[in-house]
Parts: sequence; C-alpha cells; structure tokens
Amino acid sequence: MTALMSAAELEQALRAVGAERYHNRHPFHGLLHGGKLDRRQVQAWALNRYYYQCRIPQKDAALMARTEDRELRRVWRQRLVDHDGAGPGEGGIERWLRLTTDLGLDRNYVISTAGVLPGVRYAVDAYIAFVRDRTLLEAVASSLTEIFSPAIISERVAGMLANYDFITRETLAYFNARLDQAPRDADFALDYVRRHARTPEQQHAAIAALTFKCDLLWAQLDALHHAYVTPGQVPPGAFGWSG
Repeated sequence: MTALMSAAELEQALRAVGAERYHNRHPFHGLLHGGKLDRRQVQAWALNRYYYQCRIPQKDAALMARTEDRELRRVWRQRLVDHDGAGPGEGGIERWLRLTTDLGLDRNYVISTAGVLPGVRYAVDAYIAFVRDRTLLEAVASSLTEIFSPAIISERVAGMLANYDFITRETLAYFNARLDQAPRDADFALDYVRRHARTPEQQHAAIAALTFKCDLLWAQLDALHHAYVTPGQVPPGAFGWSG
C-alpha cells in the first residue's frame, strides 16, 4: 500500500474485510442457526464462547490503561459496564451465564473455563495480547467486527428460536442488548480509525488489525467444528472428552 486513501475509501476497505472474512460465513454458524446441531453441540458452543465473553472486559481495560486520551477512556469504559454490569447480577457476562444455565450447563463449571477448547483459549488470549501490545490505532481497529455483528445476531436469534425447542427468548437475552450496544461502539471506533489513520502505513495497519480479529473469530469456530462436528475429536480435558 503506497497511496493514502480517503476516510471513505478506508471505511470501504474495512467493510470489505468483514464482507469476506467475518465469521458469519463459517460453516459452524450455518449449522448452529439452521438447527443442525444437537443440544450437546449447542452447549459446547455456548461454553466455549463464554471464554471470549468473559475476557472482553480484560481486553477493554488493557486498551484503556495505555491511553492518555481522557475522551477515549470515557467512551470506552462503557464497554466494561456493558459486559461486567453496574452491579451484581447485571451485564452481558451475567446474561451469557443465563444462556449456559438454560442450556443445562453447571454455572461454576462454565465460570471455571476448565472445559474450554485449547484452540479457543489460544485465540482469545492472542486477542488480549494484540490489544495490549500493538499500537492504540490497531487496538481500536480490531474491535470493528462490531460493525458486522447486528446481522449475525438477528440471524442467530431467529434461527435458534425457530429450530431448537430448548431455546427461549429469555435464553437469548444477551443478544437483545447487543443490538444497540454493538452499533454504538462500532460507530465510535470507526470514526476514531477514520480520523487517526493518517498515513498509508497506519491505514494498512488498521485493515490488518481487523483482518486479525476476523481470523481469530474464525479460528474459534474451526476449533468447535473439529471437536464437535467433524471429525468430532475432542481434546483431553475439554467439554465432552471421554478419555
């Protein structure tokens, strides 16, 4: 990349990354939303996704800790409240635990993360390290998968309600809040990237950061598909391992 893009061209390039690489295109989501998984496989998805959910506040706190921009911290800290809640029993993590409990998983087992797939664990931990160690612009840009999340949320809720008799609207309450939170967060982050990616190198880094985030989301589903669909090889210690 040698030419500086306009802000609009940069946004177009970022959106093209999501159109090609966002994990809504992964075969596992087609199975999940289409009612092709059994209860055990849905449990495995929810349990492993919890590891991602519970680590998001750590990622956001790491981003906030490294900036002197008070306005960025002021806006970004709402993400912590959204996930951790303003008090006990509140927030997105608690709503995700409601989902796992409704699916029949033991709450303490889920919170322990003992049954998480190694591939999922490594991918999520890599995300936290990326946000901690790369430039602030790259850290913010990596969050831009939220641009694409409302579409997959709508597809997920409709598909799971239609296809699984053990799923209710209350089970999927987590996603209701995200339909408002994700666009709000994405709008701020996109504006930040458009304004702060001022050189071709910075623009390339922002695009690469979003690509990295899409890849790690995809990698989590690769791990799920390999362990619980085809070939169905659950690694030692993970949920459902029979060794």
